[in-house]
Amino acid sequence: MIYAMKSGGASSDQNPLASGFHSRGALPHLKRKGASYFVTFRLAGTLPKDVLLRLKSEREAIVAQAQAAKRPLTWHEQEALFRWYSTRVDKYLDAGHGDCWLARPQIADLVAGALMFHAGQRFDLHAWVVMPNHVHAVLRPRAEWTLSEILKSWKGFAAREANRILSRTGKTFWQVESYDHLIRDDEEQHRCCHYTTMNPVGAALCGQPEAWKWSSAYLPVS
Repeated sequence: MIYAMKSGGASSDQNPLASGFHSRGALPHLKRKGASYFVTFRLAGTLPKDVLLRLKSEREAIVAQAQAAKRPLTWHEQEALFRWYSTRVDKYLDAGHGDCWLARPQIADLVAGALMFHAGQRFDLHAWVVMPNHVHAVLRPRAEWTLSEILKSWKGFAAREANRILSRTGKTFWQVESYDHLIRDDEEQHRCCHYTTMNPVGAALCGQPEAWKWSSAYLPVS
């Protein structure tokens, strides 16, 4: 399978997508060169409108100070936002709202293949999982690539191929904005990897993380 993705990466240390603070939509993003991230991207239409409005209000209470001061989120605010995400957003995603295209094995295989295709070249992939309507990954971009570029290549390729398989034209596959959390240290990275691979268990899709085929924890039965 050939993946048509970007041939070059970012090179400037001044690029806020590589190191610093930038905003994409309503959510501030903190980047640090050489860091690892926990990221989530989900299918379009996976959260009901009333839920989105309520979650947006809760999120704004966390990020308001940083937005007003035009500064990065502090570690305390980052951790509060991660707790908000993991206890609120994943609860609704795991309930299976919207079109769960990723529950189809052919589509899940496609997304899993895209995640792993450039692992070890453009990024180090520590953990990942493809759920019925969203994807989690823990990764560290390599020097010439930003997290934004990696997410764009993953989502762009998977959307084109999945919509072709599903015979969908002119329809959005992924929600535009992705969620990302800057990982502070090895202990937090371990927690994020555990959270990622345990998601299918928490969503009652399998009994053990090793049993979920579309995950870095998967162990085929011999």
